[in-house]
Amino acid sequence: MYFLQAPQVLELQTFTSMPDRFRRREPSIWADANRGGQPTDSFLEGPVFDDAGNLYVSDIPFGRIFRIDASGEWTLVAEYDGEPNGMKFIDANTLLVTDYQNGLMRVDVRTGSVAPHLRRRNTESFKGVNDLVLDARGNVYFTDQGQSGLHDPSGRLYRLRPDGQLDLLLSNVPSPNGVALSPDGKVLYLAVTRGNCIWRVPLLADGSVAKVGQFFTSYGPSGPDGLAVDALGRLLIANPGLGVVWVLNARAEPVVVLRGPVGASTTNIAFGGPDRSTLFVTDSTHGNVLKAELDAPGTPLHRG
Repeated sequence: MYFLQAPQVLELQTFTSMPDRFRRREPSIWADANRGGQPTDSFLEGPVFDDAGNLYVSDIPFGRIFRIDASGEWTLVAEYDGEPNGMKFIDANTLLVTDYQNGLMRVDVRTGSVAPHLRRRNTESFKGVNDLVLDARGNVYFTDQGQSGLHDPSGRLYRLRPDGQLDLLLSNVPSPNGVALSPDGKVLYLAVTRGNCIWRVPLLADGSVAKVGQFFTSYGPSGPDGLAVDALGRLLIANPGLGVVWVLNARAEPVVVLRGPVGASTTNIAFGGPDRSTLFVTDSTHGNVLKAELDAPGTPLHRG
């Protein structure tokens, strides 16, 4: 008989907090729809590192992107009419951003200029794009979440090829959110927030997907959000409703649980630090970035 061992529990520590000068204590359309009208001075998401070790985060309700240096100092990089969420670098100076309001956008981190990348599909607006990941061939996988859920399982997973072809891979997801690739690039992990689970999506050689299955089941008021994969092939899952980050082995068993402070909303994750073995976590509702040292680095992030 097989018995699951109890996971190791580690405490997430505060790396930095958004300075008061950047906190917006004012209403927003985003907070009205997503926070029940509760005053929200920021909502951090999309953590990603540049080559110099700076961390970038998005602030969804106020259309802002920040750079945080290794000492925890914040700089406003861009502010525009949008709702930026997930971010990845497609070259040394350009962020590709999933913007709920505008589709895929490009941000030049040197100048702060913002430009459209892909606003619509066949002239139809997206539901509300959420997160993205790039593979070694320059394909961009991104989720179109909108307000989908168990009541409306119509969220989508897309692949945007380097030549501009847009492939609809899944259209039946109850709230598709974070995405991550296995080290060999043959499997995509998909956070299904309102289904409180992770789907395993095999990527076939002909460009299609098949035998999509449920890899992990969570619990609680808000399901999986941001994802990452480490060099050991373990899947890391940010769960804002529980205030934790799960580290799962190949059998989807939690081997490490990173626990945030009481009340933390752990939405998304990125590996950073000198050897990329430090996990950085956005605590969205408090405007904090948390961190923990792990025993393996994250897999390298690809660019377009």
